[in-house]
Amino acid sequence: LRTLNCLPVYELDEQLSVLSGRINSKLYEALSAMIKEFKAKHESSSGDNSMMFPVDKFAELLSAEEQALKKVGADTMFITLTAPLREAIAPYAGNQGAFPGSERVLIGFVQEMRSWIANERWFCDGTVYADAVENLRQAHKDDFQTVMSICRAHGRLAYTAELLKKMITSIGKGIENQESIVGGASSIDTAIPCLSEIGSMGGNAVYKSVSLQARRLLLQESLPSVLKRKLRVVNIAKELACGSSDSAQALIDEDIPLADIMLPILNELDGKKECLSAIELYAKQLYQNDVIKDVQYSAEDSQVKIVFTGKQNMNLLKSSAPMTSMTDLTRMVSSGSLSKLCDLSDSESDAGTKKSSTDPIPATTPRSAVFSVVDSIEALESGGVAMFDTLLKAFPKNAESGPINNLHVFVLSNGGCSDMDIFAERFEAVLSQYVDAMTQADIRRVTFVVDTNTKAEEFVGAPTMPAIFTFRAVSDFKEDSLFRHIEPNHAFHLDLTRLSKNFNVKGLNSQQTSTGNIQLYEATPKSYALTKDTKASRAPRIFVRALSFVDAITSNAFESIFVDSMNALDLNGAGNAENNHLFINLISDDRVVLDPSEVEQALMSIIKRHGDRLKRLGLTEVETRLECCLSEGSPPIAIRLVANNPTGFVHVLNTYVEAVDDTETKKVFRLVGGTKASLACSGDSSWEGMDVTTPYPLTRPFDAQRKAAAKSSDTLYCYDLPALFEAAVELKWSDAAAETGVEGSRPMMTTYTTELVVQKKDGSGGSWTMQDYLDGDLELAEMHRGAGANDVGMVAWLMTLKTTEYPEGRQVVLIANDITFKAGSFGTREDVVFKLASEFARAKRVPRLYVAANSGARIGTAEGVKKSFKVAFKDPSKPESGFQYLYVDEETYQRLGPNGDINAEPTVDESGNTVYKLTDIIGAEPDLGVENLKGSGLIAGETSSAYNDIFTMTIVMGRTVGIGAYLVRLGQRTIQKTSSSPIILTGYQALNKLMGVEVYSTNDQLGGPGIMYTNGISHLVAPDHLVAVTQAVEWLSYVPSIRGGLLPITGSSDTIDRTIDFCPTPGAPYDPRCLITGGESADGKWQSGFFDKGSFVETLGGWAKAVVVGRARLGGIPMGVIITENRTSECVKPADPADVSATENVIQQPGCVWFPNSAYKTAQAINDFRTEDLPLMIFANWRGFSGGQRDMFDEVLKYGSMIVDAFVAYEQPIFVFIPPFAEIRGGAWVVLDASINANVMEMYASSKTARGGVLEANGTASVKYRVKDLIATMHRLDDKLKELDAKLASTEDGTEKEATAAAIKQRENMLLPVYEQIAVKFCELHDTPGRMKATGVIEREVEWEHARTFFFWRLRRKLAEYDLRKKLMNATNIGANDSLSPLDASNQIKGWFCESGSGSDTWGDDTTVLSWMAQSHEVLDKKVDDVRVNSIANEIESAVTSSGELGMKALAEGISRLSEKLSGKEKADLGLVLSSMMKSLE
Repeated sequence: LRTLNCLPVYELDEQLSVLSGRINSKLYEALSAMIKEFKAKHESSSGDNSMMFPVDKFAELLSAEEQALKKVGADTMFITLTAPLREAIAPYAGNQGAFPGSERVLIGFVQEMRSWIANERWFCDGTVYADAVENLRQAHKDDFQTVMSICRAHGRLAYTAELLKKMITSIGKGIENQESIVGGASSIDTAIPCLSEIGSMGGNAVYKSVSLQARRLLLQESLPSVLKRKLRVVNIAKELACGSSDSAQALIDEDIPLADIMLPILNELDGKKECLSAIELYAKQLYQNDVIKDVQYSAEDSQVKIVFTGKQNMNLLKSSAPMTSMTDLTRMVSSGSLSKLCDLSDSESDAGTKKSSTDPIPATTPRSAVFSVVDSIEALESGGVAMFDTLLKAFPKNAESGPINNLHVFVLSNGGCSDMDIFAERFEAVLSQYVDAMTQADIRRVTFVVDTNTKAEEFVGAPTMPAIFTFRAVSDFKEDSLFRHIEPNHAFHLDLTRLSKNFNVKGLNSQQTSTGNIQLYEATPKSYALTKDTKASRAPRIFVRALSFVDAITSNAFESIFVDSMNALDLNGAGNAENNHLFINLISDDRVVLDPSEVEQALMSIIKRHGDRLKRLGLTEVETRLECCLSEGSPPIAIRLVANNPTGFVHVLNTYVEAVDDTETKKVFRLVGGTKASLACSGDSSWEGMDVTTPYPLTRPFDAQRKAAAKSSDTLYCYDLPALFEAAVELKWSDAAAETGVEGSRPMMTTYTTELVVQKKDGSGGSWTMQDYLDGDLELAEMHRGAGANDVGMVAWLMTLKTTEYPEGRQVVLIANDITFKAGSFGTREDVVFKLASEFARAKRVPRLYVAANSGARIGTAEGVKKSFKVAFKDPSKPESGFQYLYVDEETYQRLGPNGDINAEPTVDESGNTVYKLTDIIGAEPDLGVENLKGSGLIAGETSSAYNDIFTMTIVMGRTVGIGAYLVRLGQRTIQKTSSSPIILTGYQALNKLMGVEVYSTNDQLGGPGIMYTNGISHLVAPDHLVAVTQAVEWLSYVPSIRGGLLPITGSSDTIDRTIDFCPTPGAPYDPRCLITGGESADGKWQSGFFDKGSFVETLGGWAKAVVVGRARLGGIPMGVIITENRTSECVKPADPADVSATENVIQQPGCVWFPNSAYKTAQAINDFRTEDLPLMIFANWRGFSGGQRDMFDEVLKYGSMIVDAFVAYEQPIFVFIPPFAEIRGGAWVVLDASINANVMEMYASSKTARGGVLEANGTASVKYRVKDLIATMHRLDDKLKELDAKLASTEDGTEKEATAAAIKQRENMLLPVYEQIAVKFCELHDTPGRMKATGVIEREVEWEHARTFFFWRLRRKLAEYDLRKKLMNATNIGANDSLSPLDASNQIKGWFCESGSGSDTWGDDTTVLSWMAQSHEVLDKKVDDVRVNSIANEIESAVTSSGELGMKALAEGISRLSEKLSGKEKADLGLVLSSMMKSLE
């Protein structure tokens, strides 16, 4: 304290010392005198810590001097000179705290915390140290001193963390106005942002401890003030003592916490009546779930007695029929399929708190509860019979209704004891003396409430909960410690017995908030439970039990108790455990009508909102119980909603109703179908049919599979995938709502899933084999079945996703490896499932997604033979010498041979015995070897076909090997998770063994994203599973719901009529993405691009960076996009660790040139867009192909030709556009010209600035405008040269001729540079858009500023036109007749357009043609039908006339067969047609 008091003195003295001779000497002397005087007094009063330097007076002297100088206009210099001194004064001036330096210390604390955060942010949250250092090096490439300083500071983490915790403690005390080094600091709130930042940090135990302390302080700040609550309760108690009860009821209705303040209030209140009024408040709140009939005071005995009855029990369903939907549940309730398990008061039933219970109490039975106050436990012990008689005399005697009454005793002093077990023993000893008396008083239970007089937390303000001990008659008034510190009225509602069977339970903390009562328990698995579940974790976990009495069950009520429960867990510091569980019981008198589906949606939205915090606290399961009515007038039923997070990314929720079993003797859980989880196949339904008192298991269903999947390849259990897709779709809806600001038409259910299961066609069931498939005996059936019901390592689903593009739903077939089934390997049965599911997708023409996580083709051995074969060694006494052959004896051969398990030759061994030499091992087990490779070939061919027929995509979420890797490539489109998801042909261990050297250390070196994303196998990479699935759903948003279907056109907030702001600068490299998406200008202003803002998604970004490809939207219409990179890019070829001489090779690739890899990327992208039915926009800026030796060797010619092949197969519109200041030259034009596929391709150029030609203007000029041509042009145009030419021609003097010739030569040399430029310009004018249009190689010039609008309407017109011509082509494709070509079909449509009265000159007006198609669609459909009729007639005529008499006979036979298939009316109509025809022939 003495040092702190001197802190301002030393600091001011330091600043004042430099002002000697620079400020008024009198002022300097006065200030110095103040400092000297304080120092002298301070030294002489060594025992006085209260002396404080008069900082305010010091500041006043400075201000007075400033004002005096201001009057004469000389204050400016003074202010400048004294600025450092004033800054030193600021933290101490006006100090209200105990210490003058508190503000200064606080500033130092905040600075240190900020510095600590800046350092440790690089290392926290589980970042590997090596990665953190690498990130630091990248961020500070030229400042290694900073890197070293941060690393050295991190090396002292344990010490700096302890220092930081002491700072946080001081700040907490300062906030609570306790004695603290920062107490009274005016800007103490400035520490809150730093505390919030520290509270969000995680990682190792050190970070967690600091983070926990910061969060505790922040949470403590949010708790209601203890002093304010006490004052309010005291005032209301005084009002109640005077006869006013309005405020009392309001207090009870608000559910203000009373448990932590009741004993201090009773200690502080003087009047007995006021004490009893406070007790009445407590009693009414405690029994608010019962009906209170009467309240009686006994001031003499310090007692309050209430008379109450219970409430009717809720109803239970008793139907055993399955509840497949909410409709079924409502029908059961309305049909009276209900039962009351017992007509009891639930709050007082000991069922649920003990295995054996006393007799149940009818709800209508009047009962008594007495609340009494004693000074101490010693008074209770020494009071004897008289004391206990006083406690019991308020109870009616000999009611003969069994134990029904309750006794509550407040013990005001704990006598200095803090051991809870000692308290319990002393209370139990007291009660044991009066068991008979309590029995006569019909005492059901006795509860003691004792002031613990300790603080639960470091900071004042935390509630100090009392100790509560309950002793029940059912236990001979002995305590069950499981229910310690819980009000007995609440214990029943907490389902505590579900904890005690499988866990050793220890109470951690209890808390009462304005929202409810919260209890925390640490549960450690019991030994006997671990013997039953050997794979369960032995680590302790936390069970949080929360009870909330609410006026109405609302989302706000749930979120309040939900957040308070998380706060309680966080404050307790128990959030480091895993598998924690939260149970919330919402109880309300208001039996509101609720739709469980809507409740489910509301709860899920709240849980998702707090998902990150739940994950951090280790809360893997949230269980909510509530009672509601399904309709007006219907009885209430109990609903349980269980949300868990099996994937670690998204919560799934199952809804159960509490029903009675078939015997109507116990409650069980019944799953309610038709909810989100059941329809999306994202729940496990594991509670179905379980008793409501069933103990919590050590592991949840499929935890073992999830752990196996994570351990095997850091992937997910396959049955958790539907939940991820549901979450991804909902994220898309949330993004759309955030973009538009409204929820729009978001459906309540976004995902419906049915499993696709292979079964025998005859329905015989049982197992099936590949041979059944080859025989055609298998089919794929859609069914709902529970997770984990598969008996094969491949699973498939048909999913209906209600996306923003298809709110009515689009179907997707999802196929996934089950990596927990034989390591996810491909056997023949897995191949059949994959094949049939893929064929199913092709038949429905819907997208097929494959989630890859496998170990390649299955490898096995014949175990039966393995256990039986023998070895013929060359020398049996020396087996190390080698062997001759493997064999089986006679007995084994007779057992294995006839079954075909082996092939063997009889031979005679050295002993003369006949043995059977093994020649082939077939094995009895399936899928041992090469048959699996045959199955792999089957699905490889299927995937190749599927790529051409439908949209295919692979999401690599784990290791994928061999055939799994080939399926990735054959499906083309690939999203790869960045960690633990290599795409490999052989594992690194096998390669190391093959080479005999430990070359590779991970599979990622062979097929990780560093390899597969940079070589174009993987189109996108994702940091985790959810992002990967979200990227897949995003990709699907650009693709039609079925192959060949209409494009998913969405609304766009980016208006189509706007201009394009971004325009390249001539000669300056730029990011081509700005051309299509827009970007910020140098001054930070947004410049719009060609496509809708934010709609472009790039793919293949890691490979062949000389070309950029992706998907975007133009006015909401999805398009494929290809654009040239005009900047130099790098192609990095890594060094192979297997080659010691190899080095990393970095190749610089100039912009605007096609290299082998970028040409291949272009061709692949075009093929991908084609199979996605996307129109294509190419922003072309290529000078040609790279034709050097290396690139020619690397097959640039082959890959360039593939671009042409891809264009030829395209069926949707393709626009090739030369943007501003871009060009297409030579071979690049050849592979882009519209004549490659005139059916769909069109070329355009930006007006004036685009260029196109065989060579660049410079090259053309060097070939076609040589020096002699330049000189001829000079002599034709230059007047001086003309004059010299004339002079040279007219003179005959040799000397003069030489001089003139020299002058001509000099003039030519002088003009040559400018005429070279003229030649280039001349050649360039041959490459302009005007000439392109004149020669017919482009459709037209387009102003770049308005290109967006032009191409939008052009695209809409072409899509409509192509749709109509496709119908027309199909109409003519009858029998052997050739259908119309696309161009012929377009010409016929043009003819119809002209016939409608429109001139042929308006055929090129896109809006006019679109308007005509929209207005004439019925007429056009009729014309198409007429064409189809005519085509059918022509086909019949051709077939009949070309076959003579047989043709006529066939015609008659065909009519006869047709008539057999027609209805009566159709036959009559056919008869009329034939009759009319016959008459016309007459």
